[in-house]
Amino acid sequence: MSKKFFAIIGKPLSHSLSPDLHNYWFEKYKLNANYKPIEIEESQIQDVLEKIKHKNISGINITLPYKKKIIPYLDRLINDAEKTSSVNTVYLDAENKLIGDNTDVYGMQAGYLKNFMDKNFNIKKSLVIGAGGVAPSIIVALQKSNISDITIINRTFDKSIFLKNKFKSIKVSKWENLLSEIVNADLVINATSLGLKGGKEFNLDIGPKDIKKSLIFIDTIYNPKETKMIKKLKQIGVKTFNGLEMFLYQGQKSFYLWNKINPEIDDTLVETLEKKIND
Repeated sequence: MSKKFFAIIGKPLSHSLSPDLHNYWFEKYKLNANYKPIEIEESQIQDVLEKIKHKNISGINITLPYKKKIIPYLDRLINDAEKTSSVNTVYLDAENKLIGDNTDVYGMQAGYLKNFMDKNFNIKKSLVIGAGGVAPSIIVALQKSNISDITIINRTFDKSIFLKNKFKSIKVSKWENLLSEIVNADLVINATSLGLKGGKEFNLDIGPKDIKKSLIFIDTIYNPKETKMIKKLKQIGVKTFNGLEMFLYQGQKSFYLWNKINPEIDDTLVETLEKKIND
């Protein structure tokens, strides 16, 4: 059987662990396949999709900044991709049509929200920081988990309004209200790049008196393992989670869509990825 090739496209990709994740599973399940990063400009999206159509590439993941930009080039959106207008997984169906799907919603649900619901955490008010590529997926995941009080806050207010037009029931707030919105929330999810390795940080003066002890904070960033925001919140007793769980579960679902194998998230895999993050 000839070797299959898979890839992640985006820019930049130096932080991505997707090749490590999928190549681990290819080896574990003895599949003749390889996964690599392809850093591209927007003008090259169509070229990559042509390679899928000609079966030179079997499937791709999409990360920032192309989760929306890839949509016009696809034949059909399905499942959560349709609900979010955000695509992170592409493959060719039996009729040679380019299909766009979204596994980020599943990643957020399986990685965190299901666990919170199972433990009966009292989450009524949620705050999503950021209105970019992954924000629609987080909104849909929250709604599917029966968390309906959702506020979006973003540095560029127009982007929040764009999301409000798509998801009518959400609230929007201005960036200068960030601290007060965090204070009033039960669950805060950072969906921005603030805190990413080598990037900008949150500029927030948060102390123990400002925050509910029951607050839960999820950072969709997994590299570094602990952003400065996570470190600060942990010190004052907040339950914090980095983005690794979401990353693992969205990857698990993508792998299944391509290979019809539901791969195990085992301890060796987690240790391997965490070591890579720490290096």
